[in-house]
Amino acid sequence: MGEVIKVDQRHPAKEALALAANVARNKGVLVMPTDSVYGIGCAAYAQTPALPRIFKIKNRPLNQTLPFLIADLDDLYNLGHDLPHWASSLAEAFWPGALTLVVRASDSIPSEYLRPGAFSTIALRLPDSELVRELARLIGVPLATTSANAHGAPSATSAASLEPSLIEAADLTMDAGSAPIAVASTIVDCTEQRPRILREGAIAKEQVFRVAGD
Repeated sequence: MGEVIKVDQRHPAKEALALAANVARNKGVLVMPTDSVYGIGCAAYAQTPALPRIFKIKNRPLNQTLPFLIADLDDLYNLGHDLPHWASSLAEAFWPGALTLVVRASDSIPSEYLRPGAFSTIALRLPDSELVRELARLIGVPLATTSANAHGAPSATSAASLEPSLIEAADLTMDAGSAPIAVASTIVDCTEQRPRILREGAIAKEQVFRVAGD
């Protein structure tokens, strides 16, 4: 069974961060709290064995991709390109927070994390969690993360609601109690001229359209 530790999302202890960073650097799988729901993920290294493990643990279809949890606003401009002006407005208004932006991907992202098509895309979120953000800073890459539940099952909004099989299969689970928002993020497609809501979650679509000027 994987190790379980108690953590504080707002004020993470250095020891907890060091342990999680060590697991991530060694291409392990983490179950972690965020401001919205719990996630299961890994350091977004190229060709890491942790990535297929996550798909296997979740029974997630291999043709899907994992969003990135990032450390800072600058990561939006390093990992995305050809951003519409309103995408920056959304990030500045709602980040850190429960908003995921799907953007055209830069050449710096390993191909296994990209959704193919006429152009490659990546989903990015800057969570309101100092634990997650500081962990991404420590390892120097984003965290490729999806909700910590079996594919199709409800998202876990607390450590107590995590499926035991996920905890057992992961290398480290960070228990921060209940997620503050306890609602999945809103996902917005930023690859066209106008914003398109792919999933309405914690942030209402009316708020998105108002900030985007649509």
